[in-house]
Amino acid sequence: MDKKGIDILREPRINKSTAFTTEEKEELGLRGLLPYAVTSQQLQKQRVIDNIRIKDTDLQKYIFLSQLQERNERLFYSTIMDHLPELMPIIYTPTVGEACQKFSHIYRIAKGFYISPDDRGSIADILENWPVKDVRVIVVTDGSRILGLGDLGSNGMGIPIGKLSLYTAGAGIDPSYCMPVMLDLGTDNEALRTDPIYLGYPHVRLKGEAYNSMVDEFVQAVQQKFPKALIQFEDFTTDNAYGLLACYQKQVLCFNDDIQGTASIAAAGIFTAVQATNSLLEDQKIMFYGAGSASTGIADLIIKAFLEKGFSEADALSKIWMVDSRGLIVKGREGLSDIKGRFAQHHHHVSFIDAIRSVQPTILIGASGNGGSFTREVVETMSSFNEHPVIFALSNPTSKAECVAEDAYTWSKGKVIFASGSPFEPVTYNGKTFVPGQGNNVYIFPGIGLAALAVEAAYLPDSVFLVAAKVVAAEVEQTDLDNGTIYPKLSLLREISFKIAVAVAHHLYELKLARLDRPENLETHIRNMMYDPAY
Repeated sequence: MDKKGIDILREPRINKSTAFTTEEKEELGLRGLLPYAVTSQQLQKQRVIDNIRIKDTDLQKYIFLSQLQERNERLFYSTIMDHLPELMPIIYTPTVGEACQKFSHIYRIAKGFYISPDDRGSIADILENWPVKDVRVIVVTDGSRILGLGDLGSNGMGIPIGKLSLYTAGAGIDPSYCMPVMLDLGTDNEALRTDPIYLGYPHVRLKGEAYNSMVDEFVQAVQQKFPKALIQFEDFTTDNAYGLLACYQKQVLCFNDDIQGTASIAAAGIFTAVQATNSLLEDQKIMFYGAGSASTGIADLIIKAFLEKGFSEADALSKIWMVDSRGLIVKGREGLSDIKGRFAQHHHHVSFIDAIRSVQPTILIGASGNGGSFTREVVETMSSFNEHPVIFALSNPTSKAECVAEDAYTWSKGKVIFASGSPFEPVTYNGKTFVPGQGNNVYIFPGIGLAALAVEAAYLPDSVFLVAAKVVAAEVEQTDLDNGTIYPKLSLLREISFKIAVAVAHHLYELKLARLDRPENLETHIRNMMYDPAY
Protein backbone atom coordinates (compact mmCIF):
# COMPACT_ATOMS: atom_id res chain seq x y z
CA MET A 1 0.00 0.00 0.00
CA ASP A 2 1.72 3.17 -1.21
CA LYS A 3 -0.51 5.69 0.56
CA LYS A 4 -0.02 6.76 4.14
CA GLY A 5 -1.92 8.57 6.82
CA ILE A 6 -4.91 10.72 5.94
CA ASP A 7 -4.60 9.81 2.24
CA ILE A 8 -5.63 6.25 3.11
CA LEU A 9 -8.77 7.46 4.85
CA ARG A 10 -9.62 9.55 1.79
CA GLU A 11 -9.29 6.62 -0.63
CA PRO A 12 -12.61 4.70 -0.60
CA ARG A 13 -11.20 1.53 -2.17
CA ILE A 14 -8.66 0.94 0.61
CA ASN A 15 -10.22 2.75 3.57
CA LYS A 16 -11.37 0.47 6.40
CA SER A 17 -12.03 3.33 8.83
CA THR A 18 -12.40 2.02 12.39
CA ALA A 19 -11.56 -1.53 11.26
CA PHE A 20 -7.85 -0.76 10.90
CA THR A 21 -6.01 -2.75 13.57
CA THR A 22 -3.66 -1.23 16.12
CA GLU A 23 -0.74 -2.62 14.14
CA GLU A 24 -2.07 -1.18 10.87
CA LYS A 25 -2.54 2.22 12.49
CA GLU A 26 1.11 2.20 13.50
CA GLU A 27 2.39 0.93 10.15
CA LEU A 28 0.24 3.19 7.96
CA GLY A 29 0.57 6.42 9.89
CA LEU A 30 -2.98 6.39 11.19
CA ARG A 31 -2.30 6.80 14.92
CA GLY A 32 -4.29 9.74 16.17
CA LEU A 33 -6.42 9.91 13.03
CA LEU A 34 -8.95 7.32 14.21
CA PRO A 35 -10.76 6.60 17.48
CA TYR A 36 -9.15 4.14 19.90
CA ALA A 37 -11.51 1.21 19.35
CA VAL A 38 -10.99 -1.33 16.57
CA THR A 39 -14.31 -2.55 15.20
CA SER A 40 -15.03 -5.48 12.91
CA GLN A 41 -16.60 -4.99 9.50
CA GLN A 42 -19.64 -6.84 10.83
CA LEU A 43 -20.06 -4.27 13.59
CA GLN A 44 -19.53 -1.46 11.07
CA LYS A 45 -22.32 -2.93 8.91
CA GLN A 46 -24.65 -3.01 11.89
CA ARG A 47 -23.90 0.66 12.54
CA VAL A 48 -24.64 1.45 8.88
CA ILE A 49 -27.94 -0.38 8.76
CA ASP A 50 -29.03 1.13 12.08
CA ASN A 51 -28.33 4.61 10.70
CA ILE A 52 -30.22 3.88 7.48
CA ARG A 53 -33.29 2.68 9.32
CA ILE A 54 -33.68 5.90 11.30
CA LYS A 55 -33.72 8.07 8.16
CA ASP A 56 -37.09 9.65 7.46
CA THR A 57 -37.19 9.27 3.68
CA ASP A 58 -35.84 6.91 1.06
CA LEU A 59 -33.99 9.79 -0.61
CA GLN A 60 -32.16 10.46 2.67
CA LYS A 61 -31.22 6.79 2.76
CA TYR A 62 -30.00 7.00 -0.84
CA ILE A 63 -27.79 10.01 -0.04
CA PHE A 64 -26.43 8.30 3.10
CA LEU A 65 -25.47 5.18 1.13
CA SER A 66 -23.96 7.26 -1.66
CA GLN A 67 -21.77 9.04 0.86
CA LEU A 68 -20.76 5.70 2.38
CA GLN A 69 -19.70 4.49 -1.06
CA GLU A 70 -17.55 7.63 -1.39
CA ARG A 71 -15.85 6.94 1.98
CA ASN A 72 -15.55 3.18 2.28
CA GLU A 73 -16.34 1.18 -0.84
CA ARG A 74 -15.93 -2.28 0.65
CA LEU A 75 -18.19 -1.49 3.61
CA PHE A 76 -20.79 -0.11 1.19
CA TYR A 77 -20.84 -3.29 -0.93
CA SER A 78 -20.67 -5.66 2.00
CA THR A 79 -23.68 -3.91 3.56
CA ILE A 80 -25.64 -3.98 0.29
CA MET A 81 -24.91 -7.68 -0.19
CA ASP A 82 -26.03 -8.55 3.35
CA HIS A 83 -29.26 -6.54 3.07
CA LEU A 84 -30.02 -6.66 -0.66
CA PRO A 85 -33.84 -7.05 -0.48
CA GLU A 86 -34.02 -4.05 1.87
CA LEU A 87 -31.45 -1.81 0.19
CA MET A 88 -31.83 -2.49 -3.52
CA PRO A 89 -35.01 -0.33 -3.68
CA ILE A 90 -32.89 2.44 -2.17
CA ILE A 91 -29.83 2.27 -4.42
CA TYR A 92 -31.94 1.53 -7.49
CA THR A 93 -35.63 1.51 -8.39
CA PRO A 94 -37.78 3.08 -7.19
CA THR A 95 -35.67 5.57 -5.18
CA VAL A 96 -33.15 6.16 -7.96
CA GLY A 97 -35.96 7.78 -9.96
CA GLU A 98 -36.39 10.51 -7.37
CA ALA A 99 -32.62 10.78 -7.03
CA CYS A 100 -32.32 11.40 -10.78
CA GLN A 101 -35.06 14.03 -10.73
CA LYS A 102 -33.13 15.87 -8.01
CA PHE A 103 -29.62 14.90 -9.12
CA SER A 104 -28.34 18.41 -9.74
CA HIS A 105 -29.75 19.54 -6.39
CA ILE A 106 -28.21 16.71 -4.33
CA TYR A 107 -24.88 16.54 -6.19
CA ARG A 108 -21.97 16.18 -3.77
CA ILE A 109 -18.91 14.57 -5.31
CA ALA A 110 -17.70 13.62 -8.80
CA LYS A 111 -18.87 10.17 -9.90
CA GLY A 112 -18.86 8.92 -13.45
CA PHE A 113 -17.76 10.40 -16.76
CA TYR A 114 -19.57 13.13 -18.71
CA ILE A 115 -19.34 13.74 -22.45
CA SER A 116 -20.90 16.80 -24.06
CA PRO A 117 -20.99 18.22 -27.61
CA ASP A 118 -18.01 20.38 -26.63
CA ASP A 119 -15.98 17.15 -26.54
CA ARG A 120 -16.59 16.27 -30.19
CA GLY A 121 -13.36 15.11 -31.79
CA SER A 122 -11.57 14.57 -28.48
CA ILE A 123 -13.52 11.83 -26.68
CA ALA A 124 -10.65 9.34 -26.90
CA ASP A 125 -8.32 11.96 -25.45
CA ILE A 126 -10.52 12.85 -22.50
CA LEU A 127 -11.10 9.17 -21.67
CA GLU A 128 -7.46 9.28 -20.57
CA ASN A 129 -8.67 11.34 -17.63
CA TRP A 130 -10.50 8.36 -16.17
CA PRO A 131 -8.29 7.16 -13.30
CA VAL A 132 -8.59 3.44 -14.11
CA LYS A 133 -7.05 2.12 -17.33
CA ASP A 134 -8.58 -1.37 -17.33
CA VAL A 135 -12.30 -0.66 -17.62
CA ARG A 136 -14.44 -3.76 -18.23
CA VAL A 137 -18.06 -2.59 -17.80
CA ILE A 138 -19.53 0.72 -18.96
CA VAL A 139 -23.15 1.66 -18.38
CA VAL A 140 -24.01 4.62 -20.59
CA THR A 141 -27.16 6.70 -20.95
CA ASP A 142 -28.08 9.89 -22.74
CA GLY A 143 -30.73 10.66 -20.12
CA SER A 144 -33.47 10.86 -22.73
CA ARG A 145 -35.89 8.34 -21.21
CA ILE A 146 -35.07 7.71 -17.58
CA LEU A 147 -37.29 4.91 -16.24
CA GLY A 148 -40.86 6.07 -16.83
CA LEU A 149 -39.95 9.66 -15.99
CA GLY A 150 -38.90 10.87 -19.42
CA ASP A 151 -36.08 13.23 -20.40
CA LEU A 152 -33.97 14.08 -17.35
CA GLY A 153 -30.86 15.11 -19.24
CA SER A 154 -27.60 14.72 -17.34
CA ASN A 155 -29.57 14.12 -14.13
CA GLY A 156 -29.92 10.60 -15.51
CA MET A 157 -26.35 9.85 -14.37
CA GLY A 158 -27.94 8.26 -11.30
CA ILE A 159 -28.94 5.31 -13.50
CA PRO A 160 -25.43 4.22 -14.61
CA ILE A 161 -24.11 4.75 -11.08
CA GLY A 162 -26.91 2.61 -9.63
CA LYS A 163 -26.69 -0.13 -12.27
CA LEU A 164 -22.95 -0.54 -11.78
CA SER A 165 -23.34 -0.86 -8.03
CA LEU A 166 -25.64 -3.80 -8.77
CA TYR A 167 -23.07 -5.37 -11.08
CA THR A 168 -20.77 -5.49 -8.07
CA ALA A 169 -23.28 -6.41 -5.36
CA GLY A 170 -25.17 -8.86 -7.59
CA ALA A 171 -22.39 -10.58 -9.53
CA GLY A 172 -19.14 -9.67 -7.85
CA ILE A 173 -17.69 -7.56 -10.63
CA ASP A 174 -14.83 -5.55 -9.17
CA PRO A 175 -15.98 -1.92 -8.83
CA SER A 176 -12.64 -0.73 -10.18
CA TYR A 177 -13.66 -2.24 -13.55
CA CYS A 178 -16.85 -0.16 -13.68
CA MET A 179 -17.39 3.19 -15.40
CA PRO A 180 -20.68 5.17 -15.44
CA VAL A 181 -20.99 7.39 -18.52
CA MET A 182 -23.38 10.20 -19.35
CA LEU A 183 -23.66 11.23 -22.99
CA ASP A 184 -24.86 14.71 -22.11
CA LEU A 185 -26.02 15.76 -25.56
CA GLY A 186 -28.63 18.23 -24.38
CA THR A 187 -32.17 17.92 -23.12
CA ASP A 188 -35.61 18.69 -24.50
CA ASN A 189 -36.84 19.23 -20.94
CA GLU A 190 -37.18 23.01 -20.88
CA ALA A 191 -37.60 23.12 -17.11
CA LEU A 192 -34.15 21.61 -16.74
CA ARG A 193 -32.56 23.92 -19.30
CA THR A 194 -33.82 26.97 -17.42
CA ASP A 195 -32.99 25.65 -13.94
CA PRO A 196 -29.89 27.56 -12.75
CA ILE A 197 -28.87 24.58 -10.60
CA TYR A 198 -29.04 22.10 -13.52
CA LEU A 199 -25.55 20.65 -14.11
CA GLY A 200 -25.98 19.43 -17.68
CA TYR A 201 -25.48 20.86 -21.16
CA PRO A 202 -28.33 23.44 -21.22
CA HIS A 203 -29.33 23.18 -24.87
CA VAL A 204 -31.87 21.20 -26.89
CA ARG A 205 -30.84 17.66 -27.68
CA LEU A 206 -28.64 16.80 -30.62
CA LYS A 207 -30.54 14.78 -33.19
CA GLY A 208 -29.94 12.95 -36.44
CA GLU A 209 -26.42 12.76 -37.79
CA ALA A 210 -25.02 15.10 -35.14
CA TYR A 211 -26.30 12.75 -32.43
CA ASN A 212 -25.27 9.53 -34.16
CA SER A 213 -21.76 10.76 -34.86
CA MET A 214 -21.23 11.66 -31.20
CA VAL A 215 -22.40 8.23 -30.05
CA ASP A 216 -20.21 6.56 -32.66
CA GLU A 217 -17.17 8.56 -31.60
CA PHE A 218 -17.78 7.41 -28.03
CA VAL A 219 -18.18 3.74 -29.00
CA GLN A 220 -15.04 3.78 -31.14
CA ALA A 221 -13.07 5.60 -28.43
CA VAL A 222 -14.02 2.86 -25.97
CA GLN A 223 -12.71 0.23 -28.40
CA GLN A 224 -9.44 2.13 -28.54
CA LYS A 225 -9.00 2.88 -24.85
CA PHE A 226 -10.84 0.00 -23.17
CA PRO A 227 -10.91 -2.85 -25.73
CA LYS A 228 -12.25 -5.44 -23.24
CA ALA A 229 -15.12 -3.27 -22.01
CA LEU A 230 -18.77 -4.30 -22.19
CA ILE A 231 -21.02 -1.35 -23.07
CA GLN A 232 -24.52 -1.43 -21.61
CA PHE A 233 -26.87 1.07 -23.27
CA GLU A 234 -29.43 2.28 -20.75
CA ASP A 235 -32.56 4.45 -20.90
CA PHE A 236 -32.38 5.74 -24.47
CA THR A 237 -35.55 6.60 -26.38
CA THR A 238 -37.04 3.67 -28.28
CA ASP A 239 -35.87 4.73 -31.74
CA ASN A 240 -32.32 5.40 -30.60
CA ALA A 241 -32.25 2.27 -28.44
CA TYR A 242 -33.12 0.04 -31.37
CA GLY A 243 -30.96 1.98 -33.80
CA LEU A 244 -27.86 1.76 -31.63
CA LEU A 245 -28.41 -1.91 -30.86
CA ALA A 246 -28.85 -2.75 -34.54
CA CYS A 247 -25.72 -0.77 -35.40
CA TYR A 248 -23.37 -2.10 -32.74
CA GLN A 249 -24.62 -5.45 -31.43
CA LYS A 250 -22.37 -7.55 -33.69
CA GLN A 251 -19.61 -4.97 -33.99
CA VAL A 252 -18.67 -4.51 -30.35
CA LEU A 253 -19.39 -6.07 -26.98
CA CYS A 254 -22.63 -4.38 -25.97
CA PHE A 255 -26.30 -4.80 -25.16
CA ASN A 256 -29.34 -2.69 -24.36
CA ASP A 257 -30.78 -3.45 -20.96
CA ASP A 258 -34.18 -1.87 -21.63
CA ILE A 259 -34.68 -4.07 -24.67
CA GLN A 260 -32.76 -7.25 -23.92
CA GLY A 261 -32.49 -7.27 -20.13
CA THR A 262 -36.17 -6.47 -19.69
CA ALA A 263 -37.02 -9.08 -22.29
CA SER A 264 -35.03 -11.70 -20.44
CA ILE A 265 -36.53 -11.11 -17.00
CA ALA A 266 -40.04 -10.92 -18.45
CA ALA A 267 -39.45 -14.17 -20.35
CA ALA A 268 -38.29 -15.79 -17.10
CA GLY A 269 -41.53 -14.67 -15.47
CA ILE A 270 -43.59 -15.99 -18.36
CA PHE A 271 -41.86 -19.37 -18.18
CA THR A 272 -42.58 -19.57 -14.46
CA ALA A 273 -46.17 -18.36 -14.83
CA VAL A 274 -46.82 -21.02 -17.45
CA GLN A 275 -45.57 -23.60 -14.97
CA ALA A 276 -47.70 -22.13 -12.19
CA THR A 277 -50.87 -22.34 -14.30
CA ASN A 278 -50.10 -25.92 -15.40
CA SER A 279 -50.23 -24.85 -19.03
CA LEU A 280 -47.85 -24.74 -21.98
CA LEU A 281 -46.01 -21.83 -23.56
CA GLU A 282 -47.53 -22.66 -26.93
CA ASP A 283 -51.04 -22.21 -25.47
CA GLN A 284 -50.44 -18.57 -24.48
CA LYS A 285 -51.74 -15.38 -26.05
CA ILE A 286 -49.69 -12.42 -24.85
CA MET A 287 -50.92 -8.83 -24.94
CA PHE A 288 -48.63 -5.87 -24.33
CA TYR A 289 -49.85 -2.51 -23.14
CA GLY A 290 -47.23 -0.07 -24.35
CA ALA A 291 -45.25 -0.69 -27.53
CA GLY A 292 -41.90 0.87 -26.72
CA SER A 293 -38.49 -0.75 -26.50
CA ALA A 294 -39.34 -2.81 -23.41
CA SER A 295 -42.49 -4.40 -24.88
CA THR A 296 -41.07 -5.02 -28.33
CA GLY A 297 -37.88 -6.42 -26.79
CA ILE A 298 -39.88 -8.87 -24.66
CA ALA A 299 -41.97 -9.84 -27.68
CA ASP A 300 -38.89 -10.50 -29.82
CA LEU A 301 -37.37 -12.79 -27.19
CA ILE A 302 -40.61 -14.68 -26.60
CA ILE A 303 -40.89 -15.20 -30.35
CA LYS A 304 -37.47 -16.89 -30.19
CA ALA A 305 -38.84 -19.15 -27.44
CA PHE A 306 -41.80 -20.04 -29.68
CA LEU A 307 -39.41 -20.77 -32.54
CA GLU A 308 -37.55 -23.20 -30.25
CA LYS A 309 -40.88 -24.98 -29.81
CA GLY A 310 -41.10 -25.49 -33.57
CA PHE A 311 -43.36 -22.56 -34.44
CA SER A 312 -42.95 -20.70 -37.70
CA GLU A 313 -42.24 -16.99 -37.28
CA ALA A 314 -45.72 -16.16 -38.58
CA ASP A 315 -47.34 -18.48 -36.04
CA ALA A 316 -45.16 -17.05 -33.29
CA LEU A 317 -46.13 -13.49 -34.23
CA SER A 318 -49.80 -14.48 -34.12
CA LYS A 319 -49.37 -15.05 -30.38
CA ILE A 320 -48.29 -11.44 -29.76
CA TRP A 321 -50.74 -8.53 -29.52
CA MET A 322 -49.64 -4.93 -28.98
CA VAL A 323 -51.63 -1.97 -27.68
CA ASP A 324 -50.30 1.58 -27.68
CA SER A 325 -51.86 4.93 -26.82
CA ARG A 326 -54.04 4.72 -29.93
CA GLY A 327 -55.40 1.24 -29.23
CA LEU A 328 -54.71 -2.18 -30.71
CA ILE A 329 -51.95 -2.16 -33.31
CA VAL A 330 -53.52 -3.57 -36.47
CA LYS A 331 -52.61 -4.00 -40.11
CA GLY A 332 -53.22 -0.97 -42.24
CA ARG A 333 -53.02 1.58 -39.46
CA GLU A 334 -51.38 4.74 -40.73
CA GLY A 335 -48.11 5.99 -39.31
CA LEU A 336 -46.85 2.72 -37.86
CA SER A 337 -43.09 2.50 -37.39
CA ASP A 338 -41.32 -0.60 -38.70
CA ILE A 339 -40.83 -1.75 -35.12
CA LYS A 340 -44.54 -1.58 -34.27
CA GLY A 341 -45.63 -2.68 -37.72
CA ARG A 342 -43.97 -6.04 -37.26
CA PHE A 343 -46.50 -6.85 -34.53
CA ALA A 344 -49.61 -5.52 -36.29
CA GLN A 345 -52.44 -8.05 -36.38
CA HIS A 346 -55.30 -8.68 -38.80
CA HIS A 347 -58.06 -7.26 -36.63
CA HIS A 348 -60.31 -4.24 -36.59
CA HIS A 349 -59.17 -1.25 -34.57
CA VAL A 350 -60.38 -1.33 -30.95
CA SER A 351 -59.53 0.30 -27.63
CA PHE A 352 -57.40 -1.35 -24.98
CA ILE A 353 -60.27 -2.79 -22.95
CA ASP A 354 -62.12 -3.93 -26.07
CA ALA A 355 -58.92 -5.59 -27.29
CA ILE A 356 -58.78 -7.59 -24.06
CA ARG A 357 -62.40 -8.67 -24.50
CA SER A 358 -61.89 -9.61 -28.15
CA VAL A 359 -58.47 -11.28 -28.04
CA GLN A 360 -58.85 -12.83 -24.56
CA PRO A 361 -55.13 -12.95 -23.76
CA THR A 362 -53.79 -15.32 -21.13
CA ILE A 363 -50.95 -12.93 -20.24
CA LEU A 364 -51.11 -9.14 -20.00
CA ILE A 365 -47.84 -7.22 -19.78
CA GLY A 366 -47.66 -3.51 -19.02
CA ALA A 367 -44.54 -1.57 -20.01
CA SER A 368 -46.20 1.73 -20.80
CA GLY A 369 -45.06 4.12 -18.09
CA ASN A 370 -48.77 4.94 -17.71
CA GLY A 371 -49.44 4.59 -14.00
CA GLY A 372 -52.79 3.08 -12.99
CA SER A 373 -53.73 2.03 -16.53
CA PHE A 374 -54.63 -1.52 -15.41
CA THR A 375 -57.93 -0.48 -13.91
CA ARG A 376 -60.42 -2.60 -12.02
CA GLU A 377 -62.23 -3.19 -15.31
CA VAL A 378 -59.04 -4.46 -16.94
CA VAL A 379 -58.22 -6.87 -14.11
CA GLU A 380 -61.79 -8.12 -13.78
CA THR A 381 -62.05 -8.64 -17.52
CA MET A 382 -58.80 -10.65 -17.57
CA SER A 383 -60.16 -12.69 -14.65
CA SER A 384 -63.46 -13.40 -16.40
CA PHE A 385 -61.96 -15.80 -18.95
CA ASN A 386 -58.75 -16.94 -17.21
CA GLU A 387 -58.74 -19.19 -14.18
CA HIS A 388 -55.43 -17.58 -13.24
CA PRO A 389 -54.79 -14.44 -15.29
CA VAL A 390 -51.12 -13.51 -15.60
CA ILE A 391 -50.61 -9.76 -15.20
CA PHE A 392 -47.22 -8.04 -15.21
CA ALA A 393 -47.13 -4.32 -14.33
CA LEU A 394 -43.49 -3.71 -15.23
CA SER A 395 -43.25 0.08 -15.46
CA ASN A 396 -41.23 1.81 -12.79
CA PRO A 397 -40.76 3.70 -10.56
CA THR A 398 -43.77 2.75 -8.46
CA SER A 399 -45.76 5.82 -9.49
CA LYS A 400 -45.66 4.57 -13.09
CA ALA A 401 -46.77 0.99 -12.35
CA GLU A 402 -49.82 -0.02 -14.39
CA CYS A 403 -51.41 -1.27 -11.18
CA VAL A 404 -50.38 -1.94 -7.60
CA ALA A 405 -50.23 -5.42 -6.15
CA GLU A 406 -53.09 -4.97 -3.69
CA ASP A 407 -55.49 -3.95 -6.45
CA ALA A 408 -54.42 -6.82 -8.70
CA TYR A 409 -55.10 -9.43 -6.01
CA THR A 410 -58.28 -7.79 -4.74
CA TRP A 411 -59.88 -7.14 -8.13
CA SER A 412 -59.07 -10.66 -9.35
CA LYS A 413 -60.34 -12.18 -6.09
CA GLY A 414 -56.93 -13.72 -5.46
CA LYS A 415 -56.77 -15.44 -8.87
CA VAL A 416 -54.04 -13.33 -10.48
CA ILE A 417 -50.41 -14.33 -11.01
CA PHE A 418 -48.84 -10.92 -10.58
CA ALA A 419 -45.39 -9.43 -11.09
CA SER A 420 -44.19 -5.85 -11.13
CA GLY A 421 -41.16 -3.80 -12.03
CA SER A 422 -41.13 -2.03 -8.65
CA PRO A 423 -41.25 -3.79 -5.28
CA PHE A 424 -44.53 -4.20 -3.41
CA GLU A 425 -45.20 -5.47 0.09
CA PRO A 426 -47.02 -8.81 0.59
CA VAL A 427 -50.79 -8.66 0.22
CA THR A 428 -53.29 -10.66 2.27
CA TYR A 429 -56.58 -11.40 0.54
CA ASN A 430 -59.31 -13.66 1.90
CA GLY A 431 -56.93 -15.15 4.47
CA LYS A 432 -54.11 -15.96 2.03
CA THR A 433 -50.89 -13.93 1.85
CA PHE A 434 -49.40 -13.33 -1.58
CA VAL A 435 -45.81 -12.19 -2.13
CA PRO A 436 -45.61 -10.21 -5.39
CA GLY A 437 -42.65 -11.07 -7.59
CA GLN A 438 -40.49 -8.20 -8.80
CA GLY A 439 -39.46 -8.58 -12.44
CA ASN A 440 -36.27 -6.63 -12.00
CA ASN A 441 -33.51 -6.74 -14.60
CA VAL A 442 -31.03 -7.13 -11.75
CA TYR A 443 -31.66 -10.87 -12.00
CA ILE A 444 -30.23 -10.77 -15.55
CA PHE A 445 -27.64 -8.15 -16.42
CA PRO A 446 -25.04 -8.77 -13.66
CA GLY A 447 -24.71 -12.45 -14.57
CA ILE A 448 -24.53 -11.75 -18.28
CA GLY A 449 -21.92 -9.09 -17.64
CA LEU A 450 -19.89 -11.51 -15.53
CA ALA A 451 -20.01 -14.08 -18.34
CA ALA A 452 -18.94 -11.52 -20.93
CA LEU A 453 -15.95 -10.54 -18.83
CA ALA A 454 -15.07 -14.11 -17.91
CA VAL A 455 -14.71 -15.26 -21.54
CA GLU A 456 -13.85 -11.88 -23.09
CA ALA A 457 -16.85 -12.18 -25.42
CA ALA A 458 -16.68 -10.75 -28.93
CA TYR A 459 -20.35 -9.80 -28.81
CA LEU A 460 -23.61 -10.90 -27.18
CA PRO A 461 -26.23 -12.51 -29.43
CA ASP A 462 -29.89 -12.38 -28.39
CA SER A 463 -29.76 -16.06 -27.49
CA VAL A 464 -27.76 -15.36 -24.31
CA PHE A 465 -30.79 -13.56 -22.89
CA LEU A 466 -32.96 -16.63 -23.46
CA VAL A 467 -30.31 -18.74 -21.71
CA ALA A 468 -30.34 -16.35 -18.76
CA ALA A 469 -34.16 -16.34 -18.59
CA LYS A 470 -34.22 -20.13 -18.35
CA VAL A 471 -31.68 -20.10 -15.52
CA VAL A 472 -33.74 -17.59 -13.52
CA ALA A 473 -36.96 -19.54 -14.07
CA ALA A 474 -35.26 -22.75 -12.93
CA GLU A 475 -34.30 -21.10 -9.62
CA VAL A 476 -37.93 -20.50 -8.58
CA GLU A 477 -38.90 -22.98 -5.87
CA GLN A 478 -42.30 -24.53 -5.20
CA THR A 479 -42.55 -22.56 -1.96
CA ASP A 480 -42.19 -19.38 -4.04
CA LEU A 481 -44.99 -20.46 -6.37
CA ASP A 482 -47.18 -21.36 -3.39
CA ASN A 483 -46.83 -17.74 -2.22
CA GLY A 484 -47.68 -16.36 -5.64
CA THR A 485 -44.06 -15.41 -6.37
CA ILE A 486 -42.73 -16.16 -9.87
CA TYR A 487 -39.17 -14.92 -9.33
CA PRO A 488 -36.46 -16.34 -7.05
CA LYS A 489 -35.59 -14.79 -3.71
CA LEU A 490 -33.53 -11.64 -4.20
CA SER A 491 -31.25 -12.75 -1.39
CA LEU A 492 -30.00 -15.47 -3.77
CA LEU A 493 -28.98 -12.97 -6.44
CA ARG A 494 -25.24 -13.51 -6.23
CA GLU A 495 -25.59 -17.28 -6.70
CA ILE A 496 -28.16 -16.81 -9.49
CA SER A 497 -25.77 -14.42 -11.24
CA PHE A 498 -23.02 -17.02 -10.96
CA LYS A 499 -25.24 -19.71 -12.50
CA ILE A 500 -26.23 -17.35 -15.32
CA ALA A 501 -22.58 -16.52 -15.92
CA VAL A 502 -21.64 -20.18 -16.17
CA ALA A 503 -24.53 -21.05 -18.51
CA VAL A 504 -23.96 -18.01 -20.74
CA ALA A 505 -20.20 -18.59 -20.81
CA HIS A 506 -20.73 -22.19 -21.98
CA HIS A 507 -23.14 -20.87 -24.62
CA LEU A 508 -20.62 -18.30 -25.86
CA TYR A 509 -17.95 -20.98 -26.18
CA GLU A 510 -20.38 -23.15 -28.17
CA LEU A 511 -21.02 -20.21 -30.51
CA LYS A 512 -17.26 -19.50 -30.76
CA LEU A 513 -17.81 -15.97 -29.48
CA ALA A 514 -15.32 -16.23 -26.61
CA ARG A 515 -11.94 -14.62 -27.21
CA LEU A 516 -10.34 -16.19 -24.12
CA ASP A 517 -9.20 -19.81 -24.34
CA ARG A 518 -11.56 -22.05 -22.38
CA PRO A 519 -10.26 -22.45 -18.81
CA GLU A 520 -9.72 -25.96 -17.52
CA ASN A 521 -12.54 -25.41 -15.04
CA LEU A 522 -14.93 -22.68 -16.20
CA GLU A 523 -16.92 -22.61 -12.97
CA THR A 524 -13.79 -22.12 -10.84
CA HIS A 525 -12.51 -19.47 -13.25
CA ILE A 526 -15.74 -17.47 -12.89
CA ARG A 527 -16.01 -17.96 -9.14
CA ASN A 528 -12.45 -16.71 -8.65
CA MET A 529 -13.28 -13.53 -10.57
CA MET A 530 -16.00 -12.49 -8.15
CA TYR A 531 -15.15 -9.53 -5.93
CA ASP A 532 -15.31 -10.05 -2.18
CA PRO A 533 -15.64 -6.79 -0.20
CA ALA A 534 -14.70 -8.37 3.14
CA TYR A 535 -11.65 -7.11 4.99
